[in-house]
Amino acid sequence: MRTIKRILKIHSVKGYEIACLFNNGESRIIDFKELFKKWAIKMGDVEFPLVQSREEFEKVKLSDGTLAWENIILQGSDDTGEPIQYTYDLDPIVLYENSRLDESRQIEIGLLIRQVRNELSLTQEELAARSGTTKHYISRVENNRTGIELATLVRIIEGGLGKKMKISIQE
Repeated sequence: MRTIKRILKIHSVKGYEIACLFNNGESRIIDFKELFKKWAIKMGDVEFPLVQSREEFEKVKLSDGTLAWENIILQGSDDTGEPIQYTYDLDPIVLYENSRLDESRQIEIGLLIRQVRNELSLTQEELAARSGTTKHYISRVENNRTGIELATLVRIIEGGLGKKMKISIQE
């Protein structure tokens, strides 16, 4: 389900900042130095080894849609009361809510559409009519306030703006 936040990829780990791709298409940065400060981590807390050692913190892995540290083993019990061990992980919703948008990874489709529309002296209303959308939708796309399906993007670029669309995937 798209509404339940999950992490799809770890882009990078730099110090105590982790850049991730979430399943809603957003790349976000989680600043764990700030997060640990907010949580007031102290000796005896599960997270304390991560606060004390950047080397231990950087052992983070992607596991089941969230961040996990296999180097932090927790003790618990199962439904029958039998002891079990499991690795430390964090709720991806908590991570999302305590992150910020990674501006360096944002796609500026809306800005590109606005620039070309202005170069062609088209209003949002005219572009909407040419591409089979609404002025309100064009405004939301140009201001990066909505996602856009590929088929709709093709209609706007090729039908509305009369341009060819080219997509490239880079490393």
